[in-house]
Amino acid sequence: MNGPGEGTPPRRLVVLRHAKSAWPDGVPDHERPLAPRGLRDAPAAGRALAEAGCVPDLALCSTAARARGTWELAAAEWDTPAPVRFDPRLYGADVHELLEVVHETPAEVGTLLLVGHNPGLEELVLDLAGDGPADALDEVRLKFPTSAIAVLAWYGPGWRSLTPGTALLASMTVPRGGKPEEG
Repeated sequence: MNGPGEGTPPRRLVVLRHAKSAWPDGVPDHERPLAPRGLRDAPAAGRALAEAGCVPDLALCSTAARARGTWELAAAEWDTPAPVRFDPRLYGADVHELLEVVHETPAEVGTLLLVGHNPGLEELVLDLAGDGPADALDEVRLKFPTSAIAVLAWYGPGWRSLTPGTALLASMTVPRGGKPEEG
């Protein structure tokens, strides 16, 4: 990870894979909604981000229904949701395409949330993480499941300074919502 600047806090890229989606017959992939588990897990992801102090300054979200639903339910858990940009380039994006979008982020944004899809998100986290706790890196390598959150931190003058191997994988978590109430 790049060294700290004078009194400059690290920038954080928070990567959130959309919550579990349903597979209804006849619905195009882009329009697949969240499954019941996804409807429980997305708010849990929002609570986890708030508890970790990772509420973003800006969110970039895929236009796919399951990503938009994840964003809406997660952000509803915060006192003040961040501004969001729905970007069609994030749907099905690979690492190069994801980084292009991230690099467009204004320099004043300190914490950026990226809501999207695998395999691109998992590959992005592994590509950017030059270091991090071995168990967190191993967990991402094993699987980056629905609702997974990876927090990458690094020091840099702007988002274009985020390049492969320059970030620290600060944490990896998979928040899960509770079981639905019976009766």
